[in-house]
Amino acid sequence: MAASQEPAGKDAPAQESATAAEAPAGATKKKRTAPSFSLAQGRTALAQVIWILCLVAATSLAVAALCIAVDANQNNGLVTLVLDLARFFDLGVFTIDDGIMAFTGDNADTKNALVNYGLGAAFYLVLGRVLERLVRP
Repeated sequence: MAASQEPAGKDAPAQESATAAEAPAGATKKKRTAPSFSLAQGRTALAQVIWILCLVAATSLAVAALCIAVDANQNNGLVTLVLDLARFFDLGVFTIDDGIMAFTGDNADTKNALVNYGLGAAFYLVLGRVLERLVRP
């Protein structure tokens, strides 16, 4: 009689699957637990937010430089938005008027925008990648 008994570990899964098959469709009895949010997941999410913000800053500076280079219509709402974002993200260091490099002469505005906003965009990309790597677990 002892030889015919199987360990409880082998028998239990067969019984669970049989009861699950007999139960009506929607009447499963699973315990619901609250989703856990670990520190690693929080750091990963924060790293993604940092990277996205730096990417938005770099993109706005690059697109603003392009708008100035092609002499886009500054009365257009989208162009005005991009230029305002670029002025916000230039940190007073990468400005067109008093930036890192100041050109004079022909096409000085275009050169100032391309160089200073280009340097600002590169700065944000490097900063974003470094911060993202430091924060991510």
